[in-house]
Amino acid sequence: MKKAVTKRVQVKDNDMCAEYDFTGGVRGKHFKAMHAGYTITIHKADGTTVVKDVMPKEGAVVIEPDIRTYFPYSESVNRALRCLIPLLSKKQRIKAKRV
Repeated sequence: MKKAVTKRVQVKDNDMCAEYDFTGGVRGKHFKAMHAGYTITIHKADGTTVVKDVMPKEGAVVIEPDIRTYFPYSESVNRALRCLIPLLSKKQRIKAKRV
């Protein structure tokens, strides 16, 4: 039987130990569920249980990782979007102001 070939990914900084292997990992696996909201159950030492429902803040916008490299801060996103507003048609601008 042949031995399975494993490849190691070189880590640029020393934050990650060399023995960690994420080759089977999936990026964004739980993204949709987290964005839809989730429940946290806390079991306290005195036997009580606290249940918290966590929802994203209203109006929260999630930026994908490839875009985040260009716009790392909310100020940079807002500046870029403000530059695009004049390019919208007049109908789209009026509709956006009503909402």
